[in-house]
Amino acid sequence: MNSTPETFLAPERTGSARRATKDAVLLGAVELARQAAAAEAGSDLGEYLGFELEGERIGTHYFATTAPGYAGWRWFVTLTRPPRSRTPSVSEAGLLPGEGALLAPAWVPWSDRLAPEDVSATDRLPYIPDDERLEPGYVATGDEETDRIAIRELGLGRDRVMNRKALDAAATRWYNSSRGPDTTGSRKAGADCASCGFVIPLAGSMGNLFGVCANEWSPDDGKVVSLDHGCGAHSETDVRRRGGEWNQSEPHLDDLELEVVQAVERDDDEGDDDEGDGDASPDSAGPDATNESSDGDQQAERDQPAEPADSATEAAEAAGKDAAEPEANEGNKPDADESPADDESQGDQESQASES
Repeated sequence: MNSTPETFLAPERTGSARRATKDAVLLGAVELARQAAAAEAGSDLGEYLGFELEGERIGTHYFATTAPGYAGWRWFVTLTRPPRSRTPSVSEAGLLPGEGALLAPAWVPWSDRLAPEDVSATDRLPYIPDDERLEPGYVATGDEETDRIAIRELGLGRDRVMNRKALDAAATRWYNSSRGPDTTGSRKAGADCASCGFVIPLAGSMGNLFGVCANEWSPDDGKVVSLDHGCGAHSETDVRRRGGEWNQSEPHLDDLELEVVQAVERDDDEGDDDEGDGDASPDSAGPDATNESSDGDQQAERDQPAEPADSATEAAEAAGKDAAEPEANEGNKPDADESPADDESQGDQESQASES
């Protein structure tokens, strides 16, 4: 940057008033201006930039600023003096933007900067008497046919209605939205909305291109759609039938089929017979039971004390019986191929032979 101070000249004034070209007193009061700027800027005061004579006995000194974020800005100190006085005084001081300074956008009124997407359902917009989108509506004339067409069919029975420019803008906006023809759902749909039974056409000229969807299974339910729009919930389209990915074979065992079996009731007489069989004689219990009974009787006879014999005959018979008992016991053991009845007859024959 050039270290030589720059002199700024105010634009020329028109008229007969005398224009000041220079003021040596104000131009030389640089230190006075620096002190005033330092009181405002503090440590952000930079180098001296120059002087500008703004009028008769009025001039401004400029200083650079070192504050971060204020590139291109400068501190100013305006000085003035009374007529025929050589003592200047400070009029004002502050910070002003210069060329290339970072500035905030120009202020825009609220009514101009508000966008449609900024409005919520609970916001209320002001009334615009000269809205360029509207034009006077139709007033009933008493003619039934004319009033029916204008009011009921065309919907003109209001103070103001949309003009042609506003209708064209609305049609363009709707047609280019996600409910127009240029969407993924429309391209994959089997048919368009013009042939769908769930579309209610609009009245008036807009009905030639748009309708309202009334299918609760459609993503566009309750919304305005173009007649060449489409979705998968069309009333006249179907899906391609195809089998499942798993081929189920026939089961080897049907778990759902039940086999009904009639229960057999048991008579009380048969139960008594079974209990009686339990009290049967040892012969009916089988060979093992018979042998166990015989061995028990023989053991009991051995344990009893011998009674004195009354005669020699009884003593001899007792001795012969004792000698024959071991053989009888061996004969009582049944073979695997013999029945209990054969064991008993063989034992009787051996007993008779011993006695004889």
